[in-house]
Amino acid sequence: MARTPKASGRRGPAFETDLKRRQGGRDPRKRLLVVCGARVTESAYLKGFKAHIANPAVSLKLVERPCAPSQLVTYTAELRDRSREDFDEAWCVFDVDEFGDVPDAVADAERRGIEVAVSNPCFELWLLLHFADHCAFTGSYAHLVPHLAKHLPRYDKTRADFRHFAATWPEAARRARALAPVGKEHEKNPASGVWRLVKAIAAQ
Repeated sequence: MARTPKASGRRGPAFETDLKRRQGGRDPRKRLLVVCGARVTESAYLKGFKAHIANPAVSLKLVERPCAPSQLVTYTAELRDRSREDFDEAWCVFDVDEFGDVPDAVADAERRGIEVAVSNPCFELWLLLHFADHCAFTGSYAHLVPHLAKHLPRYDKTRADFRHFAATWPEAARRARALAPVGKEHEKNPASGVWRLVKAIAAQ
């Protein structure tokens, strides 16, 4: 994917303070900025995934910013544009849940060159897909968790342990990919676009 230029038009920081950069040029790793619209669960999973994959070709900056999807997109664009780091891709991770601004957030993200990993209704669908297919309409987090609890009886969203998901993430990606067209996850229930983000981290 082509590098997303900063709003100013410059592709890098105005002042290079990193000695390594001055001597060796830009770090060749692919740099991802990922901003999660909820606390703990998404970032814990993605940290675990990054450690599990151990892909030296990708660096990951994870930020938690609990807020509505439209606010998350605006925050991510501003963070990317003012950062001294030169990110190759910026991502927002959020749920459809009960937010009313999801279509506007998705459209705004596209305008700003930001990728979105949307789960409908919630991130726990992505976790459930590590264990089984799930194609039935599921209205909310409360309706989905009992399905996940069949596989993880002690599931606690504040203590997501990636070890439970490490062996089956490729299956989750395959199942999620079959649920909805790319970019339409917010329009279909159930659906999750997280598979695209984990593929980007794994560089597959």
